[in-house]
Amino acid sequence: MEQAPHEHGTAPDTRATAVPRAAPGPAGWAPAARATLHCLTGCAVGEILGMVIGTALSWHNVPTMILAIVLAFVFGYALTVRGVLAAGVGLRAALRVALAADTLSIAVMELIDNGVIVLWPSAMNAELSDALFWGVLAASLVLAFVVTTPVNKWMIGRGKGHAVVHRYHH
Repeated sequence: MEQAPHEHGTAPDTRATAVPRAAPGPAGWAPAARATLHCLTGCAVGEILGMVIGTALSWHNVPTMILAIVLAFVFGYALTVRGVLAAGVGLRAALRVALAADTLSIAVMELIDNGVIVLWPSAMNAELSDALFWGVLAASLVLAFVVTTPVNKWMIGRGKGHAVVHRYHH
């Protein structure tokens, strides 16, 4: 016969590897915008760094864009992992939370952001010193924010995405 563990008032083990589920419920636009802004910050850092590195090294468009996308995911996940680690969660669990919370948001953001850059006439050939480079990059990030916010609202309303991360915020 199995017995339930005896509790002594200890704190829960936050090193668990399972990704917690938040309770679904109505999601407002403000939390969705904050979640999107959080994602956009990491994505923008990675995207800009990747575009700057690739352009400065005179790489072709495809390797530059791949680098920018990879770095956008790395920096996007890193911001979430940093916050979750600060709440005392172990690294493995923090990585799982970041993957669950950010993957769809970052993917949509990168699809929109890079789609704008690819479709904007002459943007793929702009140099770092061109206003076009910075203008299109800024416009693509703004549009990515606008399109991704409803995605995050939908996910938060279903107890997914950044709703999972909020469990670790104090």
